[in-house]
Amino acid sequence: MTDRSEFVVVANRLPVDRVNGEDGRPSWRRSPGGLVTAIAPVMRSREGVWVGWSGAADEELEPFQADGMDLVPVPLSALEVERYYEGFSNSTLWPLYHDVIAPPVYERKLWEVYVRVNRRFAETAAEVAADGAVVWVQDYHLQLVPAMLRELRPDLKIGFFLHIPFPPLELFWQLPWRRQIIEGLLGADLVGFQRPGAASNFLRLARRLLDGRTSGQLAFVGDRVVRAAAFPISVDVRELERLVNDPAVRRRAEEIRADLGGAKILLGVDRLDYTKGIAQRLQAFGELFRDGDLKPGEATFVQIATPSRERVAEYRRLRDAIEQQVGRINGQHSELGVPVIHYLHTSYSRDELAALYLAADVMVVTPLRDGMNLVAKEYVACRADHRGALVLSEFAGAADELKRAYLVNPYDINGLKSTMLQALRAEPAEQARRMRQMRRRVIEHDVDRWAREFLTVLEEPRHLDPPSAR
Repeated sequence: MTDRSEFVVVANRLPVDRVNGEDGRPSWRRSPGGLVTAIAPVMRSREGVWVGWSGAADEELEPFQADGMDLVPVPLSALEVERYYEGFSNSTLWPLYHDVIAPPVYERKLWEVYVRVNRRFAETAAEVAADGAVVWVQDYHLQLVPAMLRELRPDLKIGFFLHIPFPPLELFWQLPWRRQIIEGLLGADLVGFQRPGAASNFLRLARRLLDGRTSGQLAFVGDRVVRAAAFPISVDVRELERLVNDPAVRRRAEEIRADLGGAKILLGVDRLDYTKGIAQRLQAFGELFRDGDLKPGEATFVQIATPSRERVAEYRRLRDAIEQQVGRINGQHSELGVPVIHYLHTSYSRDELAALYLAADVMVVTPLRDGMNLVAKEYVACRADHRGALVLSEFAGAADELKRAYLVNPYDINGLKSTMLQALRAEPAEQARRMRQMRRRVIEHDVDRWAREFLTVLEEPRHLDPPSAR
């Protein structure tokens, strides 16, 4: 690949994972997940280029093609993985942006490597972008890239989308490099967030930190206009409907129900992360048995906890704590051969997850803070039968749209208990009424619409004079 592209996506990871065939030879397979699903069709239609890290440290790769996409790898050393990715991105920014649920780490050596890696991504994007190209930068790992890229290539149209929450001023103020992050984001023409409140937080910080001028969704930076707005991401409804209509997936859903002995099934599907509220939901479920509201064999909780960032100490501690909690609850309330919690610390295929969504009577999504949470939308998209119930945290971005879910404050254990029971015991007509309204929202606002709306706003011409005062 030698030609420069009119459309460039810049993300921490490439949209493919390395897999080894039976003969031991490596190949590349498209990664699962909403970001790749959303952007891959746009990449193909625009003949775009994706800039990102391969996922392996100390690996130098030439640009290559996979899954119909042109890919440009950005190398990271083992030290950079430790300090940029595991360090500043996931030990500093991730906890800060998620309400400081865990204490952020503020270390200069992590910041210095974050700056260095962001510059490498910006330089690579500048090299592959054609004159006047559209460049779409993704997520918290690369918040300095927009301004760096603007300095290198002022001709580009630059968009940025943050997939996680953006904190209020009172929390963001802790960050020693708060000004640099805001300046980095203001290098974009359009900064997208999951929720309107996050966009407001960003504009407020732009005013306070940089004495910038703002009006509505707009910030005025020199002779440039930067728009900050909410674009709630969604799921690929057509792909999910295809999965749940597969006879093999439907048979597997029936097998799951049979294997669990006819008990009502509550389901959690999460990365193993301290923001997901797994401990709170399991505590509430265990107390329902302690209080006599549920009996073994009447209901069971299936918790899928996908391994995540296992080299980060906070995540190793969380894994140990959750495993001890599951063992304690099962030890106290299970009967022989009838555990009340089935805990699975592993990854599952899309087919298996679709079967679990079909089998579950209640989907429990209780993050303590989440930018969106696509699991909630996936469950709704899979339930064309209008059965099942969704228990959803008020602190997930999805709660703004899925208003007919059973909304709950996951910190309120008594409220979580009563909401779980209400969802478990809902009549079919009530389930259908709620699910029908939620499905309408998810179908009308799918992932294709998300990408299309963001790019339409990014590419529209703006000729606005800045206001004379803030």
